[in-house]
Amino acid sequence: MKLILTQEVTGLGAPGDVVDVRDGYARNYLLPRGFGIRWTRGGQKQIDEIRRARKARDIRDLDSAQDLAERVQKLSVRLPRRSGQGGRLFGSVSAADIASGVREAGGPELDKRRIEVRNPIKSVGEHRVTVRLHPEVTATISLEVVPA
Repeated sequence: MKLILTQEVTGLGAPGDVVDVRDGYARNYLLPRGFGIRWTRGGQKQIDEIRRARKARDIRDLDSAQDLAERVQKLSVRLPRRSGQGGRLFGSVSAADIASGVREAGGPELDKRRIEVRNPIKSVGEHRVTVRLHPEVTATISLEVVPA
């Protein structure tokens, strides 16, 4: 099924991209969440409009994204979590938890969808998390999970 992406989807594309995905992935995930719309010939006008808006926003946001990356990398985020013996957490630390921890540490408001947690954080200690602030700018957050 051909779709026009309306939001950035990791590993698939950026807003305005036309992608060809399996029918089930489109029907069950992308379309209900508003990540894409069905591609039609008339949709080409929408594609051009989305790309034009994205290009203007990207140029304007590149400098602010670099400034934001510097601010975020200077932060030291501490997240208290309940843990058992050996420092193993009850559950894991989610992207939403990290976003709220950054905000509480005096950092900016981050979108949880832009926080990339490669391996689930399930133990106490130091961890590194990547944040995509812009297609060309990423920042690394130093995260310390401490027992509560």
